[in-house]
This record gives sequence, C-alpha cells and structure tokens, in this order.
Amino acid sequence: MKSAIVLGGAGFLGSHICDSLIASNYRVTAIDNLSSGNIQNIQQLLGNSNFTFVVQDICFPLSVSHDVDLVFNFASLASPPRYFLDPVGTLRAGSIGVENAIQLSLDKGARLIHASTSEVYGDPLEHPQTEAYWGNVNPVGERSCYDEAKRYAEALCVAYANTKGLDVGLIRIFNTYGPRLDPNDGRVLSNLVNQALLNSDLTIYGDGSQTRSFCYVSDLVRGILACSLTSFRGPINLGNPNEITIVDLAKIILARTRSSSRLIFRDLPMDDPQRRCPDIELAKRILNWEPTVNLETGVDFLIEWYSSLNLKN
Repeated sequence: MKSAIVLGGAGFLGSHICDSLIASNYRVTAIDNLSSGNIQNIQQLLGNSNFTFVVQDICFPLSVSHDVDLVFNFASLASPPRYFLDPVGTLRAGSIGVENAIQLSLDKGARLIHASTSEVYGDPLEHPQTEAYWGNVNPVGERSCYDEAKRYAEALCVAYANTKGLDVGLIRIFNTYGPRLDPNDGRVLSNLVNQALLNSDLTIYGDGSQTRSFCYVSDLVRGILACSLTSFRGPINLGNPNEITIVDLAKIILARTRSSSRLIFRDLPMDDPQRRCPDIELAKRILNWEPTVNLETGVDFLIEWYSSLNLKN
C-alpha cells in the first residue's frame, strides 16, 4: 500500500485530497494545526484504519516513522481576511513550513506536490496567464504576505530540486470552490452565495468588471493527483479558463438562489487583480487534464452545501 502525507489535510483542499487518496487505496496521514482547517472536513475519514490525523504546525519539524511515497503541502492560510490578520504566520508557513515539508520529502525519498497559487502573478499585465509569466506583484502591499510567501516557496523548492535532487511538482492553483469552502472564508464565491441565501445585499468591490475564473474542487483535485503521478516539476497552472466578471457571477448566483438580494458596490481593495484567467495548455499536454464541471452546476453544488449548514446573519 502506498503512503501519502497531506499537510493542511483538514482544510478545504487538503480534505478533498485525503478523500481521493483513501479512495485510491493510499495510507494517508493528515497534518494540520486547525488554524483554518476544520475537523469536520475529515470526520468521514477518522474511523478509517488507513487514515491518521495529527495536530501540528508545519513550522515545527515534521517526522513520521513509516515510508512515504507522496507529500502534499497544502498548509497555508489562503483566505485574505485571515492572512491579513496573521501576515507573519503566513510568511512563516511559506518559508519555514515549506522547508520542513521539503526536508520530510527528502528524508523519505518522496515526491512533494506543493500548492502554489495564481497570486504569484499579482495584478497581471499578461492575459491569460502562462507559467512563463513572471508576474506583477507589490512586494510590500497588504497582500504581499501571501503572494511573496508563495513566490519564495517556489524558489525554495526549485533550489532544493537543483541542489539536493528534490522530486517536486509545483501547482499554481486558480480560484477554487465547492463543498467545505468555509462560509466565512472571505473569498468572492463564498461571500456572494451566502449573502444571497440570507437575502442580504451582495457586496461587489469596484465596479464589478474585474474577472476571475472558477474551478470546481473535484476538477482541481483530479489535476493535483495527476501531477503527483508524474515527475514533472512545473510550475503548472490548474484552473478553469472560463473567465467571468464579478457582476455576471453575482447575477448567476441571484438566479440560482432565487434571492431578493440587491447588488451594492464598495471601494476596490488595494492590489486587487483586475483580470485573472489561467492558460492551461501545459496541463492539457502534460497531465491530459482540463476541468469538466461548468460554473452553473458547481454553483448549484455550493448552494446546496451552504444551504445544509443553516447559515444565519
């Protein structure tokens, strides 16, 4: 039986990776300090003999006694409101924590799949964004704790690959959504869906003409696991290339929820990207991967899940 370590395994993405690995007959150890993860995300796995959960911060050295084939590093605050509140912790997870993940992978001779982000492109001047684009990031802006941690982590992984033989796959993840996305996460889809379900005003930042591309979680996890089975270093974009304005997204949500909410407009946050859309030609060629869940279907799944939580104002 193959073995995998999932760092951030109780988080939104990490828990879905754990589910898929268990279904693929892996022995899985999830490690999470529960700063943003939720034990409910892995409740369905806790009785499984092939699953182990460890509460630990990845900024402390990582050690497991058994052989390991794969290490997935998905341990980082990814919610803007949360990393704004803990910028130092975010930078430490993206530096000290990543080096600990690297050391564990080297010690075990395991392949490391590192979760990077489309945020390395910043407010891009190239559109759509290819992996060759260097990005347009404000290194001292309010988002820099997350953006620069992820950029540094990529550089660190590549340095270890070049000098120590680290087997690593760098995945640049674009906006992802689906069940287990924290309703208080602060990202656009969770905000708008929950506001619509509560018949509250839908908050649009700026004039709503800025664009995003949203990938359903099952599509993303399929791409992540495909990358784990290759020796490709990357970086490689994983996301849905179907671009939509925030205003049009809000209109879809209003229609799907049959909400009476109104749209209200607020000032655009500092360094908020105007356009964000992945070029996924590399993923198509290397991984034979592309997303299959359309936005309307995925939003319906998200609405159903949030509705089951009985959210209140």
